[in-house]
Amino acid sequence: MSEERIDWLFYENEAHNMGYKFICGVDEAGRGPLAGPVCAAAVILPENHIIDGVNDSKKLTEKKREALFDVIKKEALAYSIAYATVEEIEELNILNATMLAMRRAVKGLRIKADFVMIDGNRIPELDIPARYIIKGDSKSMTVAAASILAKVSRDRLCREYALQYPEYGFEKHKGYGTKAHIEAIREYGPCKIHRMSFLGKILEK
Repeated sequence: MSEERIDWLFYENEAHNMGYKFICGVDEAGRGPLAGPVCAAAVILPENHIIDGVNDSKKLTEKKREALFDVIKKEALAYSIAYATVEEIEELNILNATMLAMRRAVKGLRIKADFVMIDGNRIPELDIPARYIIKGDSKSMTVAAASILAKVSRDRLCREYALQYPEYGFEKHKGYGTKAHIEAIREYGPCKIHRMSFLGKILEK
């Protein structure tokens, strides 16, 4: 059976047909890790624009994501990358911090979006019409582009953390709770960028 062909512009065209012009896709990276901020990206592409190779960032190799990162930034009408800090995650909880990062990304666009498509099943508080798309990063070109910008941006940040905190191996696991990362936390204790609210059971043992 051949793989189902995805209409990558279905949701974009639907919004254009409703009269919207600057349609923004939004996705996040870093909700699950034990350390570091959560990152969100917002992207507005030209109408009917397909970027060859763009897909859900999780389905792409790191090398492919890195290459597409520059292509997306070049071809987008506007893009914005924003974060919610570890401190904000601890204060607000990860869901609310993710919504905050998404709002910041949308607000940071140099062209004001008039319609927003959010990956997932929740919509942050915005002053712009918006909808969510479950698994939007594998259905919408604009959301998929945002997923790549968010993922690459956060991964690059984790490589910088690896230089500051070399004992944890951030360049490998990007903050996720791998066996090696958990063992490092237990051996060295948490560092400044760890999300303490995520470490309860790890620190108990």
